[in-house]
Amino acid sequence: MITVRRRKEPAPDQRRTVPLEGREIGSPVSLFLVDVEPGRGSELHSHPYTETWIVQKGEAEFTVGEETVHGSAGDVVVGPAHVPHRFTNVGTGRLEIVAIHPSATIQQIDVQGAAPRHS
Repeated sequence: MITVRRRKEPAPDQRRTVPLEGREIGSPVSLFLVDVEPGRGSELHSHPYTETWIVQKGEAEFTVGEETVHGSAGDVVVGPAHVPHRFTNVGTGRLEIVAIHPSATIQQIDVQGAAPRHS
């Protein structure tokens, strides 16, 4: 059986990043459809699995452990399991990323004392 979850346009005051846990649709993979304005991004956190980001639009700075890399539309960035990481929109327009989690549920550990970042 095919399952389709249709995208809904968020209300103007609603968060634009959309989480999807695979267990909700019978999949072993979860993801975030990230859509953030310049200067915004995620808080420092980690996962017990590798995370893969596909930059669809805009420019991002990814910090994974002690390394920082720049990503733009078409780039794929991979961060290892258990390593704290975050991303920030460093462009002038919206940043759209697909963040892939190889797990039926999103398992996130926030890093204590990290500077707040919100998606």
